[in-house]
This record gives sequence, C-alpha cells and structure tokens, in this order.
Amino acid sequence: MKRGILLVNLGTPESPTPAAVKSYLAEFLSDRRVITWPRMIWLPILHGIVLNVRPKKSAILYSKIWQTEGSPLWIYTKKQAELLQERMPDTLVRFAMTYGKQKIDETILEMKTAGMTELFVLPMYPQYSETTVAPICDQIAQVYRHSADILHLKISSSFYERTEYILLLSTYIKKKLAQQKYDMILFSYHGVPVSTIERGDPYEEQCQITTKKVMEKVGDFPYTHTYQSKFGPSQWLTPMICETLKAFPSQDIKSVLVITPGFVADCLETIEEIDEENRNYFIENGGECFDYIRPFNEDTAFTDVLHSIVNVNK
Repeated sequence: MKRGILLVNLGTPESPTPAAVKSYLAEFLSDRRVITWPRMIWLPILHGIVLNVRPKKSAILYSKIWQTEGSPLWIYTKKQAELLQERMPDTLVRFAMTYGKQKIDETILEMKTAGMTELFVLPMYPQYSETTVAPICDQIAQVYRHSADILHLKISSSFYERTEYILLLSTYIKKKLAQQKYDMILFSYHGVPVSTIERGDPYEEQCQITTKKVMEKVGDFPYTHTYQSKFGPSQWLTPMICETLKAFPSQDIKSVLVITPGFVADCLETIEEIDEENRNYFIENGGECFDYIRPFNEDTAFTDVLHSIVNVNK
C-alpha cells in the first residue's frame, strides 16, 4: 500500500491585490461553517458590503507581508510538507489549502494518480474548531461522495495536548526567559464567536488546556490567556489581546512575551495583527518591551512533531 499524508491549512489569496483578495474572501466567507448566519441575512451583507470594502483594506496589509514566492502562510506550509517528505521518503507527502489555490480535491486526485492507496489528513490547527477543521472534513467528504473507490482514510482532529507539541512550545518560551526579563507571558489564540462554543465546539477548552500544559512545563511564571482576530458584530471569546495589551502598562506590566500556539506558520494574523498592530497598542500605552515568539514555520523541530503525529496514526 502507498501511504499519503496531506497537510492542510486555511489558504491565502493568490496575490496581494484587491481582486485576488476579494475572490479569496468570497470563497472563505461563504462557507457555512465559518459564518453560520442564515444565508438570506448574510449573503446580502457579504456581497453588498464586505466584499466591496474589505478587499482593498486587506490587500494593503497583504502587500506589506508578501514575499517573492507568495504569502508567508503558503511558503511555510509548503516547506513544512517538503521537510516531512524528506523525513519520510517512502510516503507521499503533500499540502493543500481549504480556500484558494492548491485545493484539497485536486491535491487528493494528484496523490491518487501518483499511486496513493491510503490517506492520513493532518489539519494544521493544533486545536479543533468547527470553523477550521470541520470545513476540511466537509471537502474530503465531497471528494468521495460519488466515488466507487474510497481510500483507507484517517483525519486528525487536533493535537492540542500532544507531548511533543507542548514541549516545543515550552522550549521556545524557556529559551526567551533565559535571555530576557519579562513581567508577563501572553498566550493569544484566534478567536471564534461565543455562539460557536455554545453549539458544542471544544475549541475554547482545548486552547485553555494547551496553555495550562505549556505553563506546567515552563514553571511558575505570570501568564495570561487571550484571543484575537474578531470579525463582525457578534460576541466573541474574551479577553481580547488588544484590550489586554492596552491595559498592561497601567498595571505595571511593561515587558511582555507573546506566543500564539494556535498558529503553526506565519500569516497575516501573526505578522501584521500581532507583531505590528498589537505591538503598537502596547508601546503606545506605555509598554517598554514586546517580544513575540514566531510560529514554527520551517523549524525542523516541528517536523519532528508532525512525524510523531503521523507515525502514531499508522
């Protein structure tokens, strides 16, 4: 049997232009898993307001982080697949995106053509959410909906408390603590609407467990747990990182170490939102030292984590 491993992340526009961003957002924000509002309410808002306003603003932000090969998320997800492929030469390793180019169905077809007979899908989200992992499952289900030949298939739902993942995060933190004095460690996770949690999504609990387990390895040190990237008027998980950072200096917290355990690769939310926008909030309100631990990106130690996950799921 020829085993295949498919790493899947969210996706990215094909270029940092308003047209490309609009196409990407139209696909992303039309997913019922992402926006659960009734279609008759949401679609007029999406096409009448959001897609006429947001693409221009987002394109400016994407252009600031864009590299020669493309967006950081694309570059690092591709590299993560390549590094795992080097580690597992007898396995077919590929990557795909839930939205935008490098689509899941096209990539699976390519892998089948290359001789794949069994497939392990690894969403690149340590914590499960209906808004991230479930759309991947939906798209894979569509691939096989009318197929007579269904592969031996496994899908990872999460790895939020896997030992190797927790150890790597704690190693990053302890290295920084040995180099610099901080008043607080701040954990930030991508937020989701409270209504998503109320429907039974375990995301909030899994984020809290990740933070707790990492700090058990780090030891006795002040820390706080926040969320980011709020979109729309509905109530989202709190506390929000922006408000927390603005308040820190008045609480005599002037030096902060920030980590985002839910992101395994740099993207707009880590580079622009965390390391620029939220850094500025902190400094403008009297903060003195803002250090951000970047996601795993092309660290081969993360390749070890991925290798351990796919091996235990043989």
